[in-house]
Amino acid sequence: MAFPPGFLDELRARLSLSDVVGRKVSLKRKSGSEYAGLCPFHNEKTPSFTVNDKKGFYHCFGCGEHGDAVGFVMKTEGLSFPESVEKLAREVNLPVPRATPAERERAERASTLQEVVELAARWFQKQLRLPVGRHGLDYLRGRGLSEETIDDFRLGFAPDSRDGLMAALTRENVPIDKIIEAGLAIQPEDNRAPYDRFRGRVMFPIADRRGRVIAFGGRVMGAGEPKYLNSPETPLFHKGDNLYCLDRARQAATKDQPVIVAEGYMDVIALHVAGFTGAVAPLGTALTEGQLGELWKLADEPFLCFDGDNAGRRAASRAAERALPLLRAGKSLRFLGLPAGEDPDSLIRSRGADAIRRILDLARPLSDMVWDMETEGKAADTPERRASLQRAVEQRVAEIADPVVRDYYRTDMRNRLNRVRRPDLPSWRSGTRRPFRRPGDPEPAPFPAGSAARLSGTETDGSPQERALLGVLIERPALLHVLAEDLAGLPIGNPELMRLRGGLLDALSMIPLGIDPAADDALASGTAAGEASLEARLIEEHLQRTGLGRAAAAARIKAREVFRDDPTDTDDWADQWRRAARHMNQITANPEELKRAEEALAGDMSEENLRRLQAILDRMRRESLESGVG
Repeated sequence: MAFPPGFLDELRARLSLSDVVGRKVSLKRKSGSEYAGLCPFHNEKTPSFTVNDKKGFYHCFGCGEHGDAVGFVMKTEGLSFPESVEKLAREVNLPVPRATPAERERAERASTLQEVVELAARWFQKQLRLPVGRHGLDYLRGRGLSEETIDDFRLGFAPDSRDGLMAALTRENVPIDKIIEAGLAIQPEDNRAPYDRFRGRVMFPIADRRGRVIAFGGRVMGAGEPKYLNSPETPLFHKGDNLYCLDRARQAATKDQPVIVAEGYMDVIALHVAGFTGAVAPLGTALTEGQLGELWKLADEPFLCFDGDNAGRRAASRAAERALPLLRAGKSLRFLGLPAGEDPDSLIRSRGADAIRRILDLARPLSDMVWDMETEGKAADTPERRASLQRAVEQRVAEIADPVVRDYYRTDMRNRLNRVRRPDLPSWRSGTRRPFRRPGDPEPAPFPAGSAARLSGTETDGSPQERALLGVLIERPALLHVLAEDLAGLPIGNPELMRLRGGLLDALSMIPLGIDPAADDALASGTAAGEASLEARLIEEHLQRTGLGRAAAAARIKAREVFRDDPTDTDDWADQWRRAARHMNQITANPEELKRAEEALAGDMSEENLRRLQAILDRMRRESLESGVG
């Protein structure tokens, strides 16, 4: 019995090879998706049998046996190929197609249509290199694509002609009805002569999982709408179940490449050229359930990378909404926040591949997106507004179908809502860890000499001092890592600056451990003279989104006034900051601070409140030691 290739691909994608093999072999995880055990095909005492879930095969280094899930069932259970396929299909609730005459006819028709689309792809490629395609070729070169990249992705050009493609295909004896059925031509309803669907456009071939061209996307040259035009639904092409460069991403995922979803074709190509070969894009629509399913076959937590503008943020929110009901244990999304006005293509061209690596490190979990969707721009300054906020968050979490995942989301959101109920407490996400510097990393740049002195003297009001201390941390994210716990325990009396301090501690979840402090400080030291670091820009945008932009700007101005000397002093920035903070504490000391922290912990035994109390106690111990007391 012959099975359609697409059916076998779907079966293998749904199966977990380690589960299938694990019924016969005791497996131990070696790393990631790789397992090892004693080979079932020959006697051995030392494991030489390896199973790789991502690559979908097993291999014995002792006897040489090799195969996939179907082959394993055939060899261990003595079943034929059709019997093994049917057995595994039943286990994953996948209906087995029957080779009826109608199904054979559909398969033959799809095969014929694929040949037609392949002929079209070759013709478009040829046109790009002819004088008629010069405009398109200049466009691609102007976007930084090399000749090798243009050929590798099989980019082409559709001349601005009514029937250029149809004429070429009919010369190859392709019937007009097949050209129309393949989505390459349009038949007017008034029975006028059909005409080419794609005209005056750079062409991007869209392949299926196996790398066969099944459709196209076309970008118009010059003025015209729509800017991007995709093939319609055809017997070959269902846009909601496919992704641009899915075939390449499947191969990249087996090599542990990150799976990144971008918005456009050029973004995906730029990411591939930069080495991120797991990049894909939806096909002119918001992410569908089918596309999310494809992504989760490739990676447990694919990255969604949308443009850093309002449209990009809306796309991210729609993706989060679509994903929530589908979440299950271990399957989620992570979101990459690009600076305003940037997309992956422009970011790579201006800052290189390293910028994407750092953006990946700054990825935010889906839970952050859910929280932002329901709270961004909403006031929580009265009991009624906080109650409304709680109801909105709980209704959103209720959309999660998986009961275990839903329960964990409820716990996470309740912790966040507790912080809304107690706005006087500094906010620090539960996942934040104490940062560290790796051996050999450069020391952070020093504070200018005399900064602590300028915090004293005539400026006895706490607010200017508090603003200066917060402003330095806004501009220097690496310093924010080092001083996180000091900042959490810093006594601040100004309500606006208390909120700013909370926003900064929240922003720590956007900056991972391991960022090179020297690189940050080199970029951030004096943003008037040079461009701010990527992390500083992202933090600033986070503060803007949470309504703290004005307070942040005032803090940065005050920091530049206070720390205005040439930063050549050898004293450590962090030590100088702590000395300045201690001096401020002497002016603004609040004997009730420790009591409030203890009361907060008694009322809510959260990690956040425990960390705050610990930070205060640590600071008190340090001050006692430095003053010779105790």
